[in-house]
Amino acid sequence: MNRNNTFLRTVGCTGMILTVLWVLSAEQCLSDDRSLESRHLNNIQQITDQFTKAGEGYFSPDGKQIVFQAVPMEYPFYQIYTQTLEPLGKPQLVSTGRGRTTCSYFHPDGRTILFASSHLDPQLDATESEERRQLDEEKKSGKRRRYSWAFDPEMDIFESREGDLIPLTHSAGYDAECAYSPDGKKIVFCSDRDGDPDLYIMDRDGLNVRQLTNAPGYDGGPFFSPDGRWIVYRTDRKKPHHLQIHVIRADGKEDVALTDNIGVNWAPYWHPTEPYIIWCGADHSDPKARPNYDLWLMKFAVKDGKFSGGTQTRITDHPSADVLPVFSPDGKRLMWTSNRGKGKSSQLWMADFMLPAD
Repeated sequence: MNRNNTFLRTVGCTGMILTVLWVLSAEQCLSDDRSLESRHLNNIQQITDQFTKAGEGYFSPDGKQIVFQAVPMEYPFYQIYTQTLEPLGKPQLVSTGRGRTTCSYFHPDGRTILFASSHLDPQLDATESEERRQLDEEKKSGKRRRYSWAFDPEMDIFESREGDLIPLTHSAGYDAECAYSPDGKKIVFCSDRDGDPDLYIMDRDGLNVRQLTNAPGYDGGPFFSPDGRWIVYRTDRKKPHHLQIHVIRADGKEDVALTDNIGVNWAPYWHPTEPYIIWCGADHSDPKARPNYDLWLMKFAVKDGKFSGGTQTRITDHPSADVLPVFSPDGKRLMWTSNRGKGKSSQLWMADFMLPAD
């Protein structure tokens, strides 16, 4: 998720994150033929419906439940919830119920949950009041604000361990967009503690912080590869407000751009068993056209320590926005955020997933 910059730079979590769905819901329909989408997705179903909006969900290590962020009906900011999948259960609150929260993720132990929160903000009452005031104004006027993710300087990273909430970061500024390494010993995250948003790695207990990137612009939304050697992330360093997908080795070397277009590419995620990365993107090359966000897949290769991207495959072609895709631990299901439902609000969706035929 991202800061109070202009929208395109801020498709942050958590990121970087979700409400392009409301701002950029495409009204153009590419085709009434759903054949492209049906090549890769079967049994599409909506799995959240009781929130003002919900999204950015991640599977537990056993694939039996998810953790996600959602705006409850009675509160203006995202909170963190878990929910069982089979059967589809009732959402359970993980965060405190106050403050902005984002970027939740399961530890490999399946019991601990990582997320970012601003619930310790000393000015939280005023922050909540201002948000409610603006929402009331929007309701009266019928006009929505242009979306920008608040890079809240009071945002810190926490672990929820069997009911106990443990703070992991304490530095001034925004700390969020976090994920565990495959062995659970490291955490990669985004922070603006040095003046602009960069990637950092720390031990699970919050110690031994080291900076991974240090280029001008925004770097965020990182995830470790299944083998722990690489980190995929998004950056606008080439052109402000236009995000591209990069990978970098976990030691901070071999930074490689995987996309290079006039568009916004964000929310990359690794396939757990095959050499693929999925992300969401939209074409911004035509200033007269309203871009629509769809899901894209890229095959990659690593040879002699060098990472290279390959063939790109479009996964969705729905006229609504589809963003924030993630795979189940076995790679057989895909979960993402979309406003393709009847109410047109952002919610979580899931489908059986099929890789492209080579």
